[in-house]
Amino acid sequence: MMTVRDEIETRLREALVPVTLNVSDDSHLHAGHAGAREGGQSHFSVDIVSSRFEGLGRVARHRLVNETLAEQLKGPIHALAIKARAPGE
Repeated sequence: MMTVRDEIETRLREALVPVTLNVSDDSHLHAGHAGAREGGQSHFSVDIVSSRFEGLGRVARHRLVNETLAEQLKGPIHALAIKARAPGE
């Protein structure tokens, strides 16, 4: 069974073909806080570099990531920190 982290990584790789991608499960940092689930897998950080971000501002880049992960954002993901850059940035 795929973890939520694996699902995030798979969807981003398929949709945005990143040069680099790092997905971190930060759930342990939020234990006991709102939205934290038993067993974690609720709070994530994404650091992604993709040519799909060239010419887009920060908000448009975040929107692209959020649209790619729309299904997960409705369910298992409570919080997602995004660092999205184009190659060379």
